[in-house]
Amino acid sequence: MIRKLAWLYIDRRRLLCARTDGRKTFYVPGGKPEAGESDLDALAREIREELGVSLIPLSLAFHGHFEAPADGKPGLVVAVDAYEGRCDGTPAPSGEIAELRFLTASDAAPVSAVTRLILDSLKADNVID
Repeated sequence: MIRKLAWLYIDRRRLLCARTDGRKTFYVPGGKPEAGESDLDALAREIREELGVSLIPLSLAFHGHFEAPADGKPGLVVAVDAYEGRCDGTPAPSGEIAELRFLTASDAAPVSAVTRLILDSLKADNVID
């Protein structure tokens, strides 16, 4: 199992998703915690590295836990703890991120299996279109 954290940034009823260099699939921004790192510290570090913004700690709230087959890794499952919250500044591609796109549940952009679960959950909660 691969454990990851995700930041749910919603603007105008759309979820911010990212695509890394050399890939076609979009996913929810975030990453893996390092040894001894809390979930929120790890998420803040990953978002700063990937999107160049600082999360506002008091705005972060746990949204849910999602599990799905890992993309490109047969037999592995990715487990994602997702947090919704705000940031200082405007997210922009940084580091390994090639593109950012705001998506709704009905957008046809290729997304990872766990991102699809998150989009569907947000749609069911009437948070995104």
